[in-house]
Amino acid sequence: MRRHLAILLCTALVAGALPMQLSAQHRGGVGLAIPRAPIARAPGRAGPMFEPGRPRVAVPYVRDGHWYGHAASSDARFRLAHPFEFGRFALIGPEHVYRVNRVELGARQIWLPGGRFAIADWEWATTAPWCWTCDDFVVYLDPDHSGWYLVYNARMGEYVHARFLGA
Repeated sequence: MRRHLAILLCTALVAGALPMQLSAQHRGGVGLAIPRAPIARAPGRAGPMFEPGRPRVAVPYVRDGHWYGHAASSDARFRLAHPFEFGRFALIGPEHVYRVNRVELGARQIWLPGGRFAIADWEWATTAPWCWTCDDFVVYLDPDHSGWYLVYNARMGEYVHARFLGA
């Protein structure tokens, strides 16, 4: 009787742990560091922030919760005639980790659960080493460029600007 109870208890513990492991794998595995949302740059700070003691790189990235290489708020490439023309993507921030449902490389567009995004043409090259079909992504509202979002690749620690094209 005790042996059967012990086997039943062990089976229940293993079965209970399995969904947690699968859930963690879907959300990027153990130790995945998803940064907080970026904050708007301080007034008077026009240019991108660079990490002290490191070379200035063209690829915007996040390290230890700090966002580096973000384009100046006055950058003309980010001016939109109609910000949020197709509405707003609501499920943003570190608590929403996504896998891309579909990617159209020629059009530079990705589909996430709940919406489609167009990656900024001038930042598309940044995504060359990304795995659109297997990496985890987080979407943030860009605090410095109205109508733009930041699509963050959790594996690479890099991000690109994107426009929401609707659900």
